[in-house]
Amino acid sequence: MSDTLVKKSASWRDYYEMCKPRVVMMMVLTSLVGMFLAVPAMVPLRILWWGNLGIALVASAGAVVNHLIDHRIDVLMQRTIKRPIPQGKVSPVQALVFACAICLLGMIVLILYVNPLCAWLTLASFIGYAIIYTGWLKRATPQNIVIGGLSGAMPPLLGWTAVTGSMDPGGLLLVLIIFAWTPPHFWPLAIHRKNDYAKTDIPMLPVTHGEEITKLHTLLYTILMLLVSALPYLTGMSGLPYLFAALALGAGFLYHAIDLMITKRVQAAMRTFRYSIFYLIALFIALLIDHYL
Repeated sequence: MSDTLVKKSASWRDYYEMCKPRVVMMMVLTSLVGMFLAVPAMVPLRILWWGNLGIALVASAGAVVNHLIDHRIDVLMQRTIKRPIPQGKVSPVQALVFACAICLLGMIVLILYVNPLCAWLTLASFIGYAIIYTGWLKRATPQNIVIGGLSGAMPPLLGWTAVTGSMDPGGLLLVLIIFAWTPPHFWPLAIHRKNDYAKTDIPMLPVTHGEEITKLHTLLYTILMLLVSALPYLTGMSGLPYLFAALALGAGFLYHAIDLMITKRVQAAMRTFRYSIFYLIALFIALLIDHYL
């Protein structure tokens, strides 16, 4: 397909889709919570606006690079075949230029209007996800999501450093929560899409070790995640309202992980995956509410 045809068929929605807006919005939510937890009162409006805008732009650039690097395997997977690059709506060159532009814009915003530490940590997160995870780890080991999950866990620390200009234990603890959450969040989806991943030779755990091992890993990491989620209370960062919310939400996650392990229902994997998204959003909202009680 020629560049002319690509330009005629591409629209702003195609570029918007490549930014993975739902994922970025979830990242911005955790960044927001990180900002508010870093201060006893209100976050300065300048940091609130420019910090989250810069973080969102760089995160969107990482999503576009993910589309770019994976576009050859996306044509083999039912979940991704309709993405803009496999469909020929956006060329790889256009995607690369777009990613570079919004990444540069995000970095300029963070350096000029927030602080250098937040800017460079955000860039490190971009490199970790877009280059190290997507370009290498994803194809190198079945533990890709465990190791690569660190870059996706960074947004609350980015929000924290946007306000404080420093890396503090509270911000790092928020990173640890998302880091522990990532494997039991992603592996149920990998189980559901096992056949797609098998076509691409991507060594996802269900493909290399089977569904039963993946379900066991999901359960074990869920238990680890529940222990980590209690740390804000145990360290004095949060109070009893948060602890009760964390225990209730964790009990729901544990139920889904056990159900995934023992049931043969096809829907169990996606139910666990969907609950994991609800869990993280609700947990961070509970952190925020507890902070101001």
